[in-house]
Amino acid sequence: MTDFRLDLGTWVAGFISFVTDTFGGVFDVIRAIFLAAYDVVDLLLASPPFWIVIVIAAVLGYLARGWKFALGTAVGLFVIVSVDQWENAMDTLALVLVASVLAIVVSIPLGIWAATSSIASRIIRPILDFMQTMPAFVYLIPALILFRVGVVPGIVATVIFALAPGVRLTELGIRGVDKEIVEAGQAFGASRWRILRQIQLPLARPTIMAGVNQVIMLSLSMVVIAGMVGAGGLGAQVVLSLNRIDVALGFEAGLSVVILAIFLDRLTAALGDGDTVFGRMLGARAARRRASAASSAPESAAEPAPERAEPALV
Repeated sequence: MTDFRLDLGTWVAGFISFVTDTFGGVFDVIRAIFLAAYDVVDLLLASPPFWIVIVIAAVLGYLARGWKFALGTAVGLFVIVSVDQWENAMDTLALVLVASVLAIVVSIPLGIWAATSSIASRIIRPILDFMQTMPAFVYLIPALILFRVGVVPGIVATVIFALAPGVRLTELGIRGVDKEIVEAGQAFGASRWRILRQIQLPLARPTIMAGVNQVIMLSLSMVVIAGMVGAGGLGAQVVLSLNRIDVALGFEAGLSVVILAIFLDRLTAALGDGDTVFGRMLGARAARRRASAASSAPESAAEPAPERAEPALV
């Protein structure tokens, strides 16, 4: 054993202290924005009578996967009401929606950047590897210091934890588009932005939506961990049941998380499935974009080259 020790933890702690002292006002503004977004979403979910929310969710389920999923959604949500976890479930759903939207808004542009730039991809990949392998509890420590106890550190930790699959699958989807189709768009004189918007993104939609689905699922998996820092909702109920060794409360809160997870998983998966109503709507919109791009392409590029005249035989 040697007396040498690399104080990486001390350096990181000093850096966090510096950031907190220097940019405390900035983090207060961010905290206020995230908290306001959460309060608005939570108000929309928790204020109406529970049966209205169940009806809306059932309609979305019907559009996504038919009457069987709609019926299962209604029954599952009614189970949450019957075990007296409705308000906590809506708090959790609000946290998941806000965190997922923030993660998607960040991850999809990063994935597009990584897909269009090899240098960006080489830089982003090790960062994502680090984010995915770091224990989720570690994210709570700086989030708790920077944003104080409450729902905001839970949102921030959830965004960081759920970011990686959105970036990876967006990059994978765009890189997986057939190069011949992209070259055809270039031959018609389309710009890089137009090729991305009207060719690559529509064709990569199933893979990108799989990334969105994984972002939401990872966000929901952070609910219990976020409950440890005062985020509330079902996560706080699970933590409370753990402290009390209350099996009944733990089972009811855990079952409510499972019901929300199944609903969100099937609903978001339907967005990338061409056989569902949602998938057909998005697919038809993508087809209209491609048709519009083809019809507005320069006519000179679309016209075939004139045939070369054969030499006359003497």
